Amino acid sequence: MSGVTHTAHDTVGPFLPSALDEAAHRCLVAGFEGTTTVPDTLKRLIDRGLGGVILFTRNVRDAQQVRQLTDTLRALRPDLLVAIDNEGGGIGHLVGASAPDVPGSWALGVVDDPALTARCADALAGHLASLGITASYAPVADVQHRPENPIVRTRSFGADPGLVSRHLRAWIAATEARGVASCAKHFPGHGGTVTDSHHETAVDPRPYDELDLAPFRAAIDAGVPMLMSAHVVFPALDPDRPATLSPGVLGGLLRDELGFDGVLVSDALEMKAIADRYGEAAGARLALGAGADQVIVAVPDLATTLACRDALLDALCAGELAAERVEEAAGRVRRLAERYAVRAGAGVVECGPVGAGAGAGVLGVGAVGGGPGAAVSWDVTAGLTAARRAVRSREPLPAPVPGAHVVDLFPLPHPALNWGGEDLLTELRALDPAATGTAVAGEPENAESVLAAALRAAEGRPLVVAVCDAELHPWQAGLRDALLAARPDAVRVSTGLPEAADGAGVVCSYGRGRVNLRAAAEVLAGV
Repeated sequence: MSGVTHTAHDTVGPFLPSALDEAAHRCLVAGFEGTTTVPDTLKRLIDRGLGGVILFTRNVRDAQQVRQLTDTLRALRPDLLVAIDNEGGGIGHLVGASAPDVPGSWALGVVDDPALTARCADALAGHLASLGITASYAPVADVQHRPENPIVRTRSFGADPGLVSRHLRAWIAATEARGVASCAKHFPGHGGTVTDSHHETAVDPRPYDELDLAPFRAAIDAGVPMLMSAHVVFPALDPDRPATLSPGVLGGLLRDELGFDGVLVSDALEMKAIADRYGEAAGARLALGAGADQVIVAVPDLATTLACRDALLDALCAGELAAERVEEAAGRVRRLAERYAVRAGAGVVECGPVGAGAGAGVLGVGAVGGGPGAAVSWDVTAGLTAARRAVRSREPLPAPVPGAHVVDLFPLPHPALNWGGEDLLTELRALDPAATGTAVAGEPENAESVLAAALRAAEGRPLVVAVCDAELHPWQAGLRDALLAARPDAVRVSTGLPEAADGAGVVCSYGRGRVNLRAAAEVLAGV
């Protein structure tokens, strides 16, 4: 039957015009498994108009492989958006592809030099462009409002909306200059919650006039082409539904009041705030109906993506989802893809080491700044420069501690965010081979044995005790306090948000990205 199609789970009907079927597919962003081949199911989705794919660590082996993968994907459909989470700091999926090392956003806010923030964003965006990646789900526009917030923290530029706004503008402009689409997230803000929406429903109880909308206004004024919605309930805006599913938040507030006409993409639908209460498929239908233009299904199991797709098609057939709404959304996605499409035929980036000499750059070949085959370069020193400038203490900084024993305490990497698992000891030993120690990732089964072993190993030498957000992780606070009770001379390091009780001499890196830890290690080693 010409000009019509049907859902994958029905061999007969319901039928839709092919243009509307393609429009519905445009509204989906799919995760998948694989580094070199494209699954057949994904090929079929792309053939029917899939709007985008999202890459994760599972899709990354090295720079050449990523470029070949993106070329393969775009050969299937030239206007396919290829996206990735690329915030910097400890959150990124391109370590294997020699991604530039930059600190997390909080450290950039501490330095408060928007030009330096732009240099860091430029490095990240230049690398993406060289790999054929079209869109970056960054920067984070959330304001870190609650000290007990478990998910935003050093991903935010800070606790002041004005500071966050000026760094957003710098980041967005630098990314745009590279021809990569940026995405400010998570609208209308995740910083006022005490819950991680990856795990359960999050609520921001503040009244409307206290919500942190200023950074999103700044991002829109700066021309950000995409915003990502938050799976957060705002009773002042909609007491029943999270923002991702709320017509009042997405339509009334974002479109009508703030005037945003770019692509609104949902956070991943498999996050528990959506999946547990609504299910991914119903979430996809509700999000599109509420005003989202694309929904992300990040899990690699394409059966989930198919279920979401089928829910959209069935809702269109049943009249539960207006064709005009889907066509409007697909039109925005098409315009985004036309604007940021990466030309095929470009080459591969080759990255240099962290801490290269002043003025050093990383050269690669990409479709940026002069057409296919043009050289792409960026400042590989920007990230370490920023991290060094961010390290500080309530004066004075401690004296160097050569040959120290380090106990580095930090939570297990967040499965959706942090894939690096970097540790302070590794960075310190690169500068001081005499350093020893242990990295404790996650609560140990026997804290007493960790304590005893550390104290034995530190006899007759300096002791360094590092924590990361210890106020959220009592096991860290307990171990730290026990170590300090036995060794009050120990040097303290904070690699997350500093605690209110942190006093003089605590070395604060404001993040656990590799350059954050390297900059703290330089203080300890005296280099």
